[in-house]
Amino acid sequence: MEIYLIRHTTPSLSPGLIYGRFEVPLMDTFPGEFEIIKSQLPQKFNAVYSSPSTRCTLLAQRITPDFITDERLTELDFGDWEGQTWDTVNETDLQVWMDDFVNVVVPGGESMVQMNARILSFWDELLTSSAQKIAVVTHGGVIRLILAYLQNVALVNAFEIKVGYGEVVKLSIPTSPDSN
Repeated sequence: MEIYLIRHTTPSLSPGLIYGRFEVPLMDTFPGEFEIIKSQLPQKFNAVYSSPSTRCTLLAQRITPDFITDERLTELDFGDWEGQTWDTVNETDLQVWMDDFVNVVVPGGESMVQMNARILSFWDELLTSSAQKIAVVTHGGVIRLILAYLQNVALVNAFEIKVGYGEVVKLSIPTSPDSN
């Protein structure tokens, strides 16, 4: 099984914007970035999954109009902080989160542990698929957590895994003889 983890292209952001689930537009470099991504992909996939975020679905649509959105592929939910900038978040709340971002739940959002559980739920389900070529269009945080899981990296160190905008990570997953 070949799984292509594809991060969305470059968003157009204000400095310091908190945008896990917040909808942000893409840069006008999208067409060129797509061509670079396309050159790294096979011509056809058996299945294409996407985060429901527009910055992902625009890319998935270019790969195939028959993609499937899955809520489990969304970025970290920053809850009440979504759409704010880091310098406007309550300093005490921010420090509590920064001290233990793996376990602390962002006000109105989720923790990295919760995010990891939903992503691994998707991943485990994906591995039961009979599809041989699969694309997953998603976010940097999602890809980092999948790679951290596969590389046995602790969640606290997941951000050390670099995943650029428009990056394609190809994984070859052995399939067992009884998985048809």
